[in-house]
This record gives sequence, structure tokens and C-alpha cells, in this order.
Amino acid sequence: MLAILKKEFNSFFASPIAYLVIAVFLLINGLFLWIFKDDFNILNAGFADLNPFFFLAPWVFLFLIPAITMKSFADEFNNGTIELLKTKPITDWQIVLGKFWASLLLVIVALIPTLTYVYTIYSLGNPEGNLDFGSTIGSYIGLLFLASTYTAVGLFTSTLSKNQIVAFILGVFITFFLYYGFDAISNSLGNDLIIKKIGINEHFKSISRGVIDTRDIVYFLSVTLFFLFITKMRLDNE
Repeated sequence: MLAILKKEFNSFFASPIAYLVIAVFLLINGLFLWIFKDDFNILNAGFADLNPFFFLAPWVFLFLIPAITMKSFADEFNNGTIELLKTKPITDWQIVLGKFWASLLLVIVALIPTLTYVYTIYSLGNPEGNLDFGSTIGSYIGLLFLASTYTAVGLFTSTLSKNQIVAFILGVFITFFLYYGFDAISNSLGNDLIIKKIGINEHFKSISRGVIDTRDIVYFLSVTLFFLFITKMRLDNE
């Protein structure tokens, strides 16, 4: 698994993909949070709060993570290298997990520079340091769980087509539905809490409050493992 992880992670930086992903993620968040005069602008909010970032990040990830994962298997199928890969002394699970952790690690690398936002908000607080660290840490943990789920979905959709663009579109559609679709259905049914709890957003918001509930952790792990499992099943059928 480590060999696959290293190969995949290095391949991101051997091409413009990694640099583009990190730059786009930071640019979009930076523009909305610090430059544009909109509701997300932290400087115009009047109080030291990172909630606008934690609201924006899941939506940016919704497009960015499928863009990272779309080539994971689609490229292997298109080039016919998946057969060669499966002849190596590694299991299908090691292939899936190696690609999963490589993609997730790239997302984590993209998140690391945003820690400067925390320092900035900490410094801008009145008095200095007036920042809710509990919710901030919880929100970052929530982003990691959310990113892992998006990554697992993206890997699965990359097994559905040899075309990377098709894999990207399917990845965006499924992650969008998981994140917002159940909320929309719930609202149309009079705010049905059972349906809302099936979606990602409700669990992400719960962790973002700074309270780590085992039910939220089990939810994210279950959804992630489910998509990794069906990804492995797709490989078995190839």
C-alpha cells in the first residue's frame, strides 16, 4: 500500500495537478474571505470568526476533490495499466487504500496553509486571542472527515468510466447529493430530521460545534468505508 501511496502522491507533484489544486483552493477561499465585499468577508463581519471559511470549504471541496480523484482509476482503465497493476504482489485493497490516502494527503496539504487564517483571526480578536478554539478544532476535524468521504466517492466514480471528465461529473453529482440533497429533501418534507441526518451536512455541522459525537464519527467512517468497499468490488470485476 505504501508503494502505491508514494507513487500516486509523487505523481500529483510531478504534474501541475497538486500545485493547481492547492492554488485554486487557497485562491477561492482567500478571495471570498478577505477580498470580495460579500457576506463571507471576515474583515467586514465585525467579529473574529472562521465560520465563513468552514461554510465555503465543503463547497470548494465538492469540485476540487473529484478533480483530484478523477484520474485515479479512469486513467488506469484508459491506458490499460490496471491489468499490469493487478499482476503486482499487492491486493486490490492495497491498491484502493494507496490511492485513497494519496488523494486525501494532497487535500490535507492544501488545508495546512489555511492555519494562517486561524492565526490571523486570533490576532484580530478584541481582545487578542478571542477565538473559539473548540469549534475551530472541531470544524477542522469535520473537514478531514468530510474530505475522506468525498475522496472515497471520487475514487468510486473514477472506476465507472474510462473518461476522466465523466468520472469528475459523477463525483461532483454524488458528493453534492450527499452533502446537500438530503437537506433539500428534508426541507421539502417539512424539515424531516431523519432524512436530514442521512446527509453529510448535518453531521459536519454537528462536529463543527466543537462537540465530537461518536455518532458523527461512525457516520463518516461508514460512508467512507462503503464507497471504498464498492470501489474494491469494481476492481474485482475488472
